Amino acid sequence: MDSREKNTPDAAVQAAPISFYEKHKKVYIRDVKGWWNTWRWVFVWFTQILFLGLPWVEWNGRQAVLFHLVERKFYFFGLILWPQDVFYLALVLIISAYALFLFTAVAGRLFCGYACPQTVYTEIFMWIENRIEGDRSMRMKLDKGPLTARKLRLKASKHTIWILFSLWTGFTLVAYFTPVKELLAALPFGFSGWEWFWMLFYGGFCYMQAGFLREQVCKYMCPYARFQGVMCDPDTLLITYDPERGEPRGARRKSVDAKAAGFGDCIDCGLCVAVCPTGIDIRKGFQYECIGCGACIDVCNPVMDKVGLPRGLIRYTTENALAKHFSAKEIVGHILRPRIMVYTAILLAIIAAAAWSLATRVPLKVDVIRDRFTLAREADDGRIENVYNLKIMNTTETPKRYALSVDGLDGIELVGSHSVDVNSAENHEVTVVVRAPAESGQRGAHTIHFEVKAEGDAAIAVREKATFLFP
Repeated sequence: MDSREKNTPDAAVQAAPISFYEKHKKVYIRDVKGWWNTWRWVFVWFTQILFLGLPWVEWNGRQAVLFHLVERKFYFFGLILWPQDVFYLALVLIISAYALFLFTAVAGRLFCGYACPQTVYTEIFMWIENRIEGDRSMRMKLDKGPLTARKLRLKASKHTIWILFSLWTGFTLVAYFTPVKELLAALPFGFSGWEWFWMLFYGGFCYMQAGFLREQVCKYMCPYARFQGVMCDPDTLLITYDPERGEPRGARRKSVDAKAAGFGDCIDCGLCVAVCPTGIDIRKGFQYECIGCGACIDVCNPVMDKVGLPRGLIRYTTENALAKHFSAKEIVGHILRPRIMVYTAILLAIIAAAAWSLATRVPLKVDVIRDRFTLAREADDGRIENVYNLKIMNTTETPKRYALSVDGLDGIELVGSHSVDVNSAENHEVTVVVRAPAESGQRGAHTIHFEVKAEGDAAIAVREKATFLFP
């Protein structure tokens, strides 16, 4: 190529770098009131009262909900779970996953719009911001203005409250793993290294994500935003703008006949964009950034009221309902489709199985471990003796006395005490000696069974298998 051609304007344009990353623009969200906003705040209050309040609830003289790492026990009101009960954790995760699939298939990102911690804490942080810095226009003006004493005071006040609230959430998280009374006694600087780490780690992420990243978490970091599309179909309820009714949009006076002027119902006020927490324009169709919060519905309906047009220009509906003009009854009929039935049946079956398992769970666990140092020996009376360590876990909240017995061979019996006392929620280890006549078995291993029964409660009993060795 000639050197003169390299310096032509066309060549310069072709050589310009192409950026694949959009420059971030801060989203200033307008405050909105309405049906869906009320429900969003109901979930904010519900989740935060639950999360921040449970560590302070007592049950039988202890913390009601506690994942006690030192004792390796999980207390949930009257239920005490041990590491051996990890099966129930798997059930909880499976139930949560199927519930998420079901809700998404029915009505899109309901979890994201109402119960996701990112949404909940962003709502709280924005409420604090609005009360300190003012509404949307005042915040925009404040950020664009010079650094004055008033601006510095408002910003410092906002971030101080954000940081204090974030530390409170971090403290609460740690209180689920270390008793809250111990944490209060350790204030202000008596926490362990791990307690400091998780308090600052969780609080720091709360401050960063709810205070600064906000919609960027939903758009770029959250994996659910990416795979939610495959869980939705044309009969999934989604927040949708009705282009057939709204287009062509344009501003006009209330006295103007929109149909005669060739306009649709949308007056192009832009409020649906101003209230969107992710900064999208719902009028451009379904977008993965939409978290289904309903703010655009809340702001559009009053506008329709003011211009004398029916509500529902933006509403919850399905792709098929919009294209085929379904009635409300037809929409419901298409929502109850085979996919939803299968998800619901599986979810109910898992919940029923988990409830049955908990209801029939025996609050006693027994592990039998053979003494490794004394496998088998001949006792003074000529019988063969084996030694075992029994780990008896009382998972109730009352002390129990358990009767011990053994069977499986003729003449086999326990030597010494045949009962053991175990305190509430305690793992007690006891060594037992078992003897059997030498003629009751041939050389080698023989199967026997230990039975542990709670005295006064025949329903609490466990039968464990072990082996008895003849030398």
